[in-house]
Amino acid sequence: MRVLVVEDHRELAATVAEGLRREGMAVDLAWDGAGALERTSVNRYEVVVLDRDLPGVHGDEVCRALVAERYPARVLMLTAAATIEDRVDGLSTGADDYLPKPFAFAELVARIRALGRRAQPAVPPVLVHGDLRLDPNSRVATRGGRRLDLSPKEFAVLELLLGAAGRAVPAEELLERAWDEAADPFTHTVKVTISRLRRKLGDPPLVETVPQAGYRI
Repeated sequence: MRVLVVEDHRELAATVAEGLRREGMAVDLAWDGAGALERTSVNRYEVVVLDRDLPGVHGDEVCRALVAERYPARVLMLTAAATIEDRVDGLSTGADDYLPKPFAFAELVARIRALGRRAQPAVPPVLVHGDLRLDPNSRVATRGGRRLDLSPKEFAVLELLLGAAGRAVPAEELLERAWDEAADPFTHTVKVTISRLRRKLGDPPLVETVPQAGYRI
């Protein structure tokens, strides 16, 4: 899942991003409303975590702009104001969910995952193909009952392939959804990750290369 965190408190933003990356998410950062609109204009995110009280372009205006252009991401609004009126105002801008500060990190992760599921076609909570089983919430993948020792990117790629339910997923889509904006699109990152994933999955092979189309389970 690819997430944009928009937060003007840079230390908090960095801490949140680090934690979400440990949860296997690809995370980009913006520190004001203009930066958020710039990043959403060139990148596709499943979830935007949006601080409401941003300098320059206010968080409400960012949210309204995303809704007006029908940007596909779900928006989780964050704010230090926690009154009912504030929550109603935030949701009225088009936000999908609202979380007052301070918040428990585990709740933030749970809400992001829930919104991420809504941003994509519905998939089962646990992904299964033959003797391969992947649980996104517990971050556990097994094959034949054996736990797989996967890196965060290998896990993310496997989750995307299983979620595609047999559809060939282009390398460009894998790069866009499993890596952040620091990834170099001209490298062989996806190919190398697929190669490592195949070795760890073992035999019989599960990941197929579809010429001119990408990869599929």
